[in-house]
Amino acid sequence: MTDTETSKTAVVTGAGSGIGRAVAVELLRAGWSVALAGRRAEPLEETAALVPGAASLTVRTDVARPEDVAALFAATAARFGRVDLLFNNAGTFGPGGVPVEDLSYEAWRHVVDTNLNGAFLCAQAAYRQMKEQDPQGGRIINNGSISAHTPRPHSAPYTATKHALTGLTKALSLDGRPYRIAVGQIDIGNAATEMTARMEAGALQADGRTVPEPVMDVADVARTVRHMAELPLEANVQFATVLATAMPYIGRG
Repeated sequence: MTDTETSKTAVVTGAGSGIGRAVAVELLRAGWSVALAGRRAEPLEETAALVPGAASLTVRTDVARPEDVAALFAATAARFGRVDLLFNNAGTFGPGGVPVEDLSYEAWRHVVDTNLNGAFLCAQAAYRQMKEQDPQGGRIINNGSISAHTPRPHSAPYTATKHALTGLTKALSLDGRPYRIAVGQIDIGNAATEMTARMEAGALQADGRTVPEPVMDVADVARTVRHMAELPLEANVQFATVLATAMPYIGRG
């Protein structure tokens, strides 16, 4: 199957590690063409190498830079002809464990630029492509978090951006209706990645204790994203919550 014959094309941001890598691999193995985006080229190439012979494209991208995002979607359209899915995944937790009164503005701004501004820029570029392509339409899946519902201690930048991402998801979902653009959000809790490795050693709780937390296989997240992605555009998972069953979310603090 050539790139142009592949039925579906996805853009996955933050594809060099963690959830982004797992989702990209899941889609590639399912026959999708996938543009892998991230700030460093080498991890993207490592992700692509996990599925030899698949239709992948690596594009070094800082999602907080409008020119990088424009180049990403231009390269994807040039290579694959269209964009059927954006998995808006790139994000950062920022300086964990820093009380709000000690948080630098630079740290706050970095998290906002990546998690919120970056998500908007990618969604905007995807929206423009999906609106104009033939056949029209596509799907955007934003990676929220359990923190889109309830915070952890000392997580103001991350929590604020993830709450904002929920508003962005709702607004884009509404605005996309006339153009067959479906927009949903997956809120993930304690998938086993580099970002959550510290959870197993011990995470600060709302009552001040530091206790280990259970994690789940990131492959289970990837399968959930693929399910959302492969629905017909007439159906949409507006919000999905996927978490380690016993993590302290329901009833926490």
